Amino acid sequence: MEPIISQFLNDIHQTTWLEFIAVLTGIASVIFSRKENILVYPVGMISTGMFVPLYIIHGLYADASVNLYYTIMSIIGWTMWSRKIEGKKVLTITASTGRDWRNSLIFFFSCWIILYFLLHGYTNSTVPVADSFTSAAAFTGMWLMNKKKLDNWTWWIITNLASIPLNFYKHLVFASFQYVVFLILAVMGYITWRKKIQHASA
Repeated sequence: MEPIISQFLNDIHQTTWLEFIAVLTGIASVIFSRKENILVYPVGMISTGMFVPLYIIHGLYADASVNLYYTIMSIIGWTMWSRKIEGKKVLTITASTGRDWRNSLIFFFSCWIILYFLLHGYTNSTVPVADSFTSAAAFTGMWLMNKKKLDNWTWWIITNLASIPLNFYKHLVFASFQYVVFLILAVMGYITWRKKIQHASA
């Protein structure tokens, strides 16, 4: 326990302003997502744009790629969430069907396998399995979030659980703390969105 505390204190003193801002804007974006607020996208893009170089510096190449993916998908999601017909939102929150879950799992495992082989074969990554796993789960969560699927939160919970120890191991202590907050917010987000579905169907 003592080495973990020692590493935490040492790394927290070395936290850069880039990591600090990226974490704060990242937390803010998840709060906006939970509230189904369109600001999730512009605020999230600030965070993801900063995490791309941060993760490259620390050798988490798949996580860097997923943040680049977040940035691109945020533009798409911003457009999808903004669409209205006769003043009403086109997209509403829905639960995933059996077919949705099948497609999500295929997408997740495809991403995990591809990212693993890219990291293992073409980079100096020391954590190809964990890095590719967290990134594949995040790819899936973002894809479902853009479609306002309730189960995007399930994938964010998986992503956060895996990212906490991974970022700590790579000396990104403040980012690791961010994922603890993300985990709590993801659980709250799932509950909030589920209540919205129940309210809409009542």
